[in-house]
Amino acid sequence: MAYRNLREFVDDLDAAGSLKRIAAPVSPYLEVTEIADRVTKAEGPALLFENVEGSDVPLLINVYGSADRMARALGVEDIEEIAVEIEEMIRLAPPQTFMEKMRTAATLAKVARFPPKTVRSGPCQDVILRRDDVDLFRFPIITCWPEDAGPYITFGQVFTKSLESGARNVGLYRVQVFDKDRAAMHWHMHHDGARHYREYCDAGERMPIAVAIGGDPVLPYAATAPLPPSIDELLFAGFLRKDHVPLVTAATLTKDDGYSVDIEVPAEADIVIEGYLEPNELVTEGPFGDHTGFYSLADEYPEFHVTAITHRRGPIYHTIIVGKPPQEDYYLGKATERIFLPLLRTQLPEVVDMNLPIFGVFHNFVFVSIDKQYPWHAKKVMSAIWGTGQMMFSKIIVVVDAHVNVQDTDEVWFHVGSNVDPRRDISFTDGPVDILDHASPMLGIGSKMGIDATKKWETEGFDREWPTEIVMTEEIRERVDKRWREYGLD
Repeated sequence: MAYRNLREFVDDLDAAGSLKRIAAPVSPYLEVTEIADRVTKAEGPALLFENVEGSDVPLLINVYGSADRMARALGVEDIEEIAVEIEEMIRLAPPQTFMEKMRTAATLAKVARFPPKTVRSGPCQDVILRRDDVDLFRFPIITCWPEDAGPYITFGQVFTKSLESGARNVGLYRVQVFDKDRAAMHWHMHHDGARHYREYCDAGERMPIAVAIGGDPVLPYAATAPLPPSIDELLFAGFLRKDHVPLVTAATLTKDDGYSVDIEVPAEADIVIEGYLEPNELVTEGPFGDHTGFYSLADEYPEFHVTAITHRRGPIYHTIIVGKPPQEDYYLGKATERIFLPLLRTQLPEVVDMNLPIFGVFHNFVFVSIDKQYPWHAKKVMSAIWGTGQMMFSKIIVVVDAHVNVQDTDEVWFHVGSNVDPRRDISFTDGPVDILDHASPMLGIGSKMGIDATKKWETEGFDREWPTEIVMTEEIRERVDKRWREYGLD
């Protein structure tokens, strides 16, 4: 099912016993983080703080903090349902010349069945605040960790447009708040929002921007999805929710505002922050306690001038914390891993399964199993993954044989220890790395490692007999499963 807005989703979580309402007063300075961190690591419920000091707006957090809630947010019982649907669309595409490309194109056409649609008005503009009424501190914006540079909007869907093509991008970037109408927009050089900003800087023009908070819980996830620049995140959101995403034109479009934010925003958002970035106007942003488990360092990022804030009546401020895993972002990342695996297989059909393990914080480790078919096949897969979109940031790739369950990290490490000769089976390469990788010798540039933990063949220079791995027969497994209770071990 598609949720029209965040309130519907909250009510659904409440009815399912997956939400805890907290009426006691709580401080947005560190306290929300400490509570949410404990609850998330205990695999607890979503939290709705109804009495946040300094604001009359309730704060929602830990919404995606379980596999069940992550699936519910995307309107399915299990994330694998979405992956199966994508896989079926790929499989049903008719074979043609350049088959793989055509199949991918056919899949994207079906994804685009529900394009966003513009409506005249929406609840996100029930209340419109301009000029002196603009005040970001009306909302319970949290300071997450003790050494953070200040309060941060951590779960805003950032809407930008390309100056050259007019194409929309929706990204999920953090925003440091300085005062009631000034903030800093944090995005990495590899992100589409940063690319749009460079276009405006080159042209010497102001860049319009809008940040939406809340709304349909599908939208924040779509903003994190590793889509190519040519694919609108709202098309993908429409595919996930099986309905069009309604949009309204930003409120800062009247002549007397002095500046126009010519961007469309989700009509059902809870809060929308509109404004602009001046070309080449940078401010110091950070440090910030990040998903790596370390503070990302202070650096220069564009200053965000807020020209208007709109919100629905009775808005909910939706936020998130990141830090040492597990956190909510683990479940967002795991959803991406499962949903996009079928599309990865269109380019790498030999891939059986993939796991971005929780301790790898998305980019440090990739475990992948393959149907090995020729010598050094594992090295080919490593190179292909490093050449695929945001997978280029993968620091360490471990490749194992098809029978290895990559979702069981101990099983993967067992095969690394068993099957790897370090000199022969470990490869290094150089290239772009995640901006948050503090171990790299230069910002955004470093080395990557591939580990071939597959069984070695004679044609790979292994001239001894490879031993047989110990595995119980399936017949005995099934027999014991059926009689397990008889043994008194359940």
